[in-house]
Amino acid sequence: MGCLRDTRTNEHGLHLDGCMVCLMVNGSIMKFLICSDGSEQADRAIRLGAAIAAGCEAEVTLFGIAESEGSSKTILDSLQRGQSLLEDKKIHAELITKSGDPIEEIVRRTEEALYDLVVIGAVRKAERGSFWMSSKAYKIIKEIKPPVLSVAGKSTTITRVLICSGGKRYIERAVALAGQIARAMKATVTLLHVMPEPPAIYAHLPRIDETASWLLNSRSELGLTLRHGKEMLESLGVTAEVHLRRGSVLGEILREIDEGGYDLVVTGSALSRSLRTYVLGDISREIVNRATCAVLVARGTETPDDFRFSLRGLFGRGARKAA
Repeated sequence: MGCLRDTRTNEHGLHLDGCMVCLMVNGSIMKFLICSDGSEQADRAIRLGAAIAAGCEAEVTLFGIAESEGSSKTILDSLQRGQSLLEDKKIHAELITKSGDPIEEIVRRTEEALYDLVVIGAVRKAERGSFWMSSKAYKIIKEIKPPVLSVAGKSTTITRVLICSGGKRYIERAVALAGQIARAMKATVTLLHVMPEPPAIYAHLPRIDETASWLLNSRSELGLTLRHGKEMLESLGVTAEVHLRRGSVLGEILREIDEGGYDLVVTGSALSRSLRTYVLGDISREIVNRATCAVLVARGTETPDDFRFSLRGLFGRGARKAA
């Protein structure tokens, strides 16, 4: 998706990268791929995807994959309901059905055509285990290049968005896409950063009483990055605020999700060392597994520097730097 560059700076001398901020300013139309296996959760994903697509005035492809002959009619009925819903919102949707392995077909489709967002329904296997989400949903998130909106729970609208920031600039694409979605849905956005507790050896040292306001006004790399993200969102007309927590990164993110009543949580992934698949860092993976709302997994702009980074992901690196 092409974009006109904008190299404006704000009063702090911080660059506002137009390519990140203005995804649609140049007239480009966003393209969504909404996938269905005919399940109840897929129907919820279609409804949420349709609401976002209508707000973004996006082009939509409804994509159904039947693993067996007996499921073809159920999937087609689901897609036709979604198509009718989109037509009511004045959005024309292309309808495509395939037979075969869902993961292979979705990967192939995203290689044949460019999409700005892929929407899938996510069903949990059980409330325990290494991966609570279905293995199919997890593999789709890992294998395809576009951002993935994984819809769990019963959400069919978005009013509050949480962006989990590791404090680095490679989260910009996630911020930009989340901003587009928030603007389309008239939602508010919270940028969250968790400051890990210092190691015990430093516990006796005086601790700076950081607040979100103090951080945003600082010249630190973290402060500049968070302020940049906030200004990106505000340039889209989205109401945005920054929350700062301290403690266990995963624990504090999950508390924020539980306490904040968010409909969408945004996290990141990075390319693996092979440059063929994506990896979810420990924190991102747990968010996808545990959140009971929709989760947007957006691709980072950087390749992991080493194997440790590829395992830790975006938040691991941010946590190490913050510490």
